[in-house]
Amino acid sequence: MLESFLSALALVFVIEGIMPFAFPERWRQLLKQVIAKDERALRIMGFCSMVFGVVVLTIIHHMVD
Repeated sequence: MLESFLSALALVFVIEGIMPFAFPERWRQLLKQVIAKDERALRIMGFCSMVFGVVVLTIIHHMVD
């Protein structure tokens, strides 16, 4: 289980690095837009991202079983 968790964490870092590596200027612009948002909008975006991740994991686990 630890191996699966660490593999998933490593994959997150790979995916997170794609945008700044491939499009650094666009990434900088996007970060400026995110910084300009208020805390509530950031919390909502974070919550939606977490819910999306849970839904995808649930679907994947149901497909494997």
